[in-house]
Amino acid sequence: MSLSEKYRAKKYQNLVKQDKAIEEVKTFLNQFPKKKKALILYGPAGTGKTSLALAAATENDLEILELNSSDLRNRSKLEETLRPATQQKALFKKGKILLMDEVDGVTGTDIGGISELVKLINLTSFPIIMTCNDVWQSKLSPVRQKSKLVEMKPLDLGTIISLLMKISEKEGFIKSPHFLKKIAIKSQGDLRAAINDLESYSQISESGAEIDITEKRDVQTSIFNILRRLFKERQDFLDLFDNSELSLDQILLWIEENIPKEYKNEALVKAYHALGNADRFRGRIYKNQHWRFLVYQNAFQSAGISYAKDNPLEGFTKYERPKRILKIWLNNQKIAKKKTIAKKYARLVHCSTKRIMRDFKMITPMIKQESVQRKLRMSDEEVAYVNNLR
Repeated sequence: MSLSEKYRAKKYQNLVKQDKAIEEVKTFLNQFPKKKKALILYGPAGTGKTSLALAAATENDLEILELNSSDLRNRSKLEETLRPATQQKALFKKGKILLMDEVDGVTGTDIGGISELVKLINLTSFPIIMTCNDVWQSKLSPVRQKSKLVEMKPLDLGTIISLLMKISEKEGFIKSPHFLKKIAIKSQGDLRAAINDLESYSQISESGAEIDITEKRDVQTSIFNILRRLFKERQDFLDLFDNSELSLDQILLWIEENIPKEYKNEALVKAYHALGNADRFRGRIYKNQHWRFLVYQNAFQSAGISYAKDNPLEGFTKYERPKRILKIWLNNQKIAKKKTIAKKYARLVHCSTKRIMRDFKMITPMIKQESVQRKLRMSDEEVAYVNNLR
């Protein structure tokens, strides 16, 4: 048995720093089936999602039927495997929990299992608990509407170090706190990864083990999860964008588009004021190449936006892609055709492309002539673009 499995939390009290999630799971089970029949535990890997579901079964004397949605990728398998489980009584205990791990592995196509999963949630006689990393994927929208959402947050550095020290003592590993800290930093809040690394290094001396803390694990955060945390919670959030593949400038556009969906009145004014300050520093960065101002742009569009509201917000909000990106793209497409025509014309008359771009309105009547278009070897798209100019 691996150490991560050996030291898996078996009861609520063994789950560290997840008190809010535990209380929400208790409430869900107590209210079943009056409110929701399904619950989704979501959050980064190694935060204890599956462990919490197993602990809930133990604490309530329930059987647990564990299914991995990676094995249930189509409707027929879901129907033949999961549908009977939603109706059959427990064999040895008073009831059961149906646990579906990695629900984001179910296909979202019309031949896939999302629609069937929604039907099963409607029909089930027993609570269904699902786990996933990113609950905000568009394909999971029908399941989200039917489920209670409970977030599992990554553990802080100190908590992971403390747990690694306890495991080291029990297993007889002689490791210094500094060595354990390196393992914890590399894990990035993933306790399971930290325990697995500890086990890997257990037979190696500290001097012989090289832990590169700069080689971070691939932990990408979706923009929808970033927006949800930014708008719904009220925290400093200075590291909120660290694990996103989007740049600060792209995130700024997403925030700008979705602020009115969350904030009203004074909070809306404060949020836009913070976003304006972020954009002001962004302009200074590009104009003067003062890249040290990035920290200020980050602070205003993270903590500044988060603290614009007085209290954390409740409820679900559907966030949208920034429309300005589409407008920029369409404008670039227009300019791209104009540039290609200008280059062809400049080559023919032996002058700079920049000058032709500047005088493009003056030469437009000329390049509308078919003979000139043939001479420039303009494409059908370029001809259509020129002929539509006024």
